[in-house]
Amino acid sequence: MLATFDGTWVHLKSEGRTLYDQGGYGRPEKDGLCLSPEEALYLMERNKIEVKDLDFDALLGLFADRSNFIRRYMVYRDIRERGYVIQPGPHDFRVFRRGHKPGSGKSRYLVRVLSERDLVDFDRLDQDVLTAVNMRKQYLLAVVDDEDELTYYEVRLQDLPPIGEPPACEAPVGAGLLGTYALAHLPPGNRLEEEWYGKRLDAERLLFRPVESIYLIRRCCLEVHHDGGPMTAETLLDAVAEVDIEIREKERVFSDLRDKGYIPRTGYKFGHHFRVYSGKKSHSEMLVHAVPAGTSMPMSAVSRSVRLAHSVKKKMLFACVRNSGIRYVEFGRIKL
Repeated sequence: MLATFDGTWVHLKSEGRTLYDQGGYGRPEKDGLCLSPEEALYLMERNKIEVKDLDFDALLGLFADRSNFIRRYMVYRDIRERGYVIQPGPHDFRVFRRGHKPGSGKSRYLVRVLSERDLVDFDRLDQDVLTAVNMRKQYLLAVVDDEDELTYYEVRLQDLPPIGEPPACEAPVGAGLLGTYALAHLPPGNRLEEEWYGKRLDAERLLFRPVESIYLIRRCCLEVHHDGGPMTAETLLDAVAEVDIEIREKERVFSDLRDKGYIPRTGYKFGHHFRVYSGKKSHSEMLVHAVPAGTSMPMSAVSRSVRLAHSVKKKMLFACVRNSGIRYVEFGRIKL
């Protein structure tokens, strides 16, 4: 089939409608078919069409300077060769369910194309995933590395359901402030320790981390004394912020998880803020990293996090901290 190029789109006459009807290529026009550059290049590479006065290399060269175009084409070709119908969509592409095509089926994925060196803007990602959810689609990142290999990540909003109740204390436990830690004299078998709060130093002393102390003060379960009087949660938070610039985000996420009945412990060994247990289990199920508003992170760092989490059989969640609340975004590798 012979096509023409108008500087932006490739057009086929009425005979091109068979490509749409049989393979879901292009957009029908009144007198033919309109192809995107990716679709036209793929069909040229498969010797399905010819473009007047242009060969494959020449057409590719016309678009190669466009931002991300080469990667977009590689993703388009890869998904097509996996047997899916793919078209330009609200992000980069939309991908139909196997056996489905435009006009007679439903799309399943919304796909955004990145390089391994691109920054993941969590504010934008949050909105993109929410858009996909509202459209009842799965949101994918198609990442092209520097050797032109492709990796697909499914990104979803993880609505962590409450699985327990926050602590309810009849009276606060008294503690003294040591640096940024709180030290209480409590024998083994006390309720706070049974709920996985604190680190036992010996048979008489229990040491609380800053995030635990702040949370327990707010829950009226702990009273931390300093300079002759009790500290408020905000006063302790301000003091800890002088030595820990991430404490405000970490405290928000820790408190949210604890309020829902989860048990967050330090995730330092895994390179993240928390490892999270669903109840009193022997193994944690999630790694959670607190992300303040306006944060961007290299895709390579996200990839390392996901690979590590999968290697230790955990989910990788980024907790996006907003004024309106916390949204948990899960990344997971997926095979199409």
